[in-house]
Amino acid sequence: MLLTDGGEPLSAAAPAVRWTVEQVLALAPDDASRKAGNKLGSAGPWSDTGWDGPGAVWGLCRGSGSKPYRTVVDTTGPAYKCSCPSRKFPCKHALGLLLLRASDEGALPAADPPDWAGEWLEGRRRRAEAAEVRERSEGAEGPAAGPADPAAALRRAERRAGRIGGGVQELERRLTDLVRGGLAAAEQSGYGMWEETAARMVDAQAPGLAGRVRELGAIPASGPGWPVRLLEECALLHMLDTGWLGIDRLPPALAATVRTRVGLPVTAEEVPVRDHWLVLAQYDTPEGKIVARRIWLYGRESGRTALLLSFGAAGRSPAHALPVGATLDAELTPCRGSGQLRAEPGPQFGAPAPTGPPPPGVTVAGAIAAYGRALGEDPWLDSWPVTLRDVIPVPSGDGWQLADAHGDSALPVAPAALSRPALWKLVAVSGGGPLTVFGECGHRGFDPLAAWPAVRGGDDATAADPHALPSNAETVPLI
Repeated sequence: MLLTDGGEPLSAAAPAVRWTVEQVLALAPDDASRKAGNKLGSAGPWSDTGWDGPGAVWGLCRGSGSKPYRTVVDTTGPAYKCSCPSRKFPCKHALGLLLLRASDEGALPAADPPDWAGEWLEGRRRRAEAAEVRERSEGAEGPAAGPADPAAALRRAERRAGRIGGGVQELERRLTDLVRGGLAAAEQSGYGMWEETAARMVDAQAPGLAGRVRELGAIPASGPGWPVRLLEECALLHMLDTGWLGIDRLPPALAATVRTRVGLPVTAEEVPVRDHWLVLAQYDTPEGKIVARRIWLYGRESGRTALLLSFGAAGRSPAHALPVGATLDAELTPCRGSGQLRAEPGPQFGAPAPTGPPPPGVTVAGAIAAYGRALGEDPWLDSWPVTLRDVIPVPSGDGWQLADAHGDSALPVAPAALSRPALWKLVAVSGGGPLTVFGECGHRGFDPLAAWPAVRGGDDATAADPHALPSNAETVPLI
């Protein structure tokens, strides 16, 4: 799958995809880019715009300098190129150009790309053809070469395992001292002790442990009830330490999960899964000095949910970006690990379809049961992706909950979602009626990430089932 700012295009030409405004805004790397792109989403600053059948759009955007910025987007990737100095992908000019086309189908005329855009597009096509030839050659003859030195790789892995073991033992001593001295000491010692411990875990090449230690340091300042939350997280961290120290005695799937949670790289399985993948949600979260981007996908034929995870550092946006609500005919290779949904992107076949029906949902009780089963495979799991069907957002005390429209159960909306403006979008989409919602179900509640309105009429499915959604129901991003 070709998701980066410089990724390769599809080898076969396909009709250009005209995304919705919501899908374009979901590509923005941050709120600032989203607002800046909105300002450029009208015809005023643009000239020499156009689009072509294979999926490219281009234009010149007037800026503060004497020369306009040259912007071109290949929607089959998607991929972007702009002469502006921004390090964000897509930049505000690419977002503005896509918003202009999304808001008015006639705003960009069909044409041949100018030389400055055509050169970039042609270069991408040549690289795609070369990659296709290389893949066919490797498929017929096998990989050209294996690991340079398997014995050296094994020695490096053993040395790293030894360093992680030393870090785990030191962390266990810190946790023991904390419990013996009383949890109140955590509030008195401040964040410095935890940051020092996290730095030691980084030195031990266990970034997963370092991240969990930093989370511990923030709990004493998290408000009433923090001692209970701190003790819970200490117990989970102790269980992870114990799992690493006894990893040789664990079942293979659980051992893979422990390695992942400690911070070792995940490995993909050998068999890729080709499917029509619906892009459910995309959002960024800061993790120290880097930004992690999570993209949730649902396979229509396989029924699998997959997570694409990418990172951006030093002010750069993460590599992967996909329009929410689009459907991709592509291959994903699942990663190993009990309870893990992460996958690695593979080749994409054909242009993305602009929309598609949501996944089949479950009831509130079914969502809780799914999270419980996932916890049995991965005890350190914060949440699990589920799609709720026929739920209604209703106020509950100081918060909100998603109530089963045909039962008496409900899930509280997670605190993180209560502060987002998209919560009110969810309420507006519902209009007091049932809808389908995708999100993450965890011990803090349900975090809604996308919704599909219950449109009535004009579709055979809705005629047969009054609770069904039409096949062209538009995905509404909520983050």
